[in-house]
Amino acid sequence: MDVYLPIANLSVNGFYIVMLGGLTGILSGLFGVGGGFLTTPLLIFYGIPPTVAAASAATQVTGASVSGVIAHGKRNGVDYRMGLVMVGGGVVGALIGALLFRFLQSVGQIDVVINVLYVVMLGTIGGLMMREAIEALWPREGASKQPRKRRHHPVVASLPIRWRFYRSGLYISPLAPLILGVLVGILTMLMGVGGGFILVPAMLYLLGMSGNVVVGTSLFQILFVTMVTTMTHALTTKAVDIVLAGLLLLGSVMGAQFGTQIALKARPEILRLVLAGIVILVALRMLYGLGIQPDEIYTVSPL
Repeated sequence: MDVYLPIANLSVNGFYIVMLGGLTGILSGLFGVGGGFLTTPLLIFYGIPPTVAAASAATQVTGASVSGVIAHGKRNGVDYRMGLVMVGGGVVGALIGALLFRFLQSVGQIDVVINVLYVVMLGTIGGLMMREAIEALWPREGASKQPRKRRHHPVVASLPIRWRFYRSGLYISPLAPLILGVLVGILTMLMGVGGGFILVPAMLYLLGMSGNVVVGTSLFQILFVTMVTTMTHALTTKAVDIVLAGLLLLGSVMGAQFGTQIALKARPEILRLVLAGIVILVALRMLYGLGIQPDEIYTVSPL
């Protein structure tokens, strides 16, 4: 089933795009990530221009997040106060990211920057997640089998002003989640991601949040920040392909419900190991793409 994408200016297999959205939705429900970290690279591999892929993926992430937040909210898995603070930071970050996006577009470097960001961020996060998952599944001989107690980072503890976040079990400065939200907002704008693949580990290991609210709170923040990102892209970069976003959205809303159900039954360590493997494979594919570009350029004769 071929479908024409007016902004990308090409025809695609509509069924493939819907299935890709479904896969993203499953990841959203499983891990609390928007799924854009996987959607955008796969769209680029398929031939969608990076700017259109990033802008349209942000739209699709919104739909996946709505479905995921509803599912996690029903089991009290969302810290709304923490989420609102991060949303405030995310909106500011999205506006900063919009300025960077326009600047990079004007100098003709946005496609390269998007690819490099994916290689660096996915490679780093994937490696850290895989190491932790392997240590949890196959602990070293003599290592303590007791899970480490979650504590916020000393830098977070040193920040002024303190609020109580009851659902997360924290008494910390709101500046920490606010700054985290700003950084995620910038990445959301530049990369078309929800930012959950950074947000979830940061909430666990920097803020020290309770694990049972991390996924839902991450999706809550992603929901509102990607809404702002989509609107900003539509008004400034003109790169949102509504047909592409609609196809992705159709699959992701259904997939998120399946992902949430799987997350309630599966072993967390195995889920992290699978996600880490996917992240590293995508990073390697993006790195390969960057590596062959110069060769392709020089094979063209100047004559």
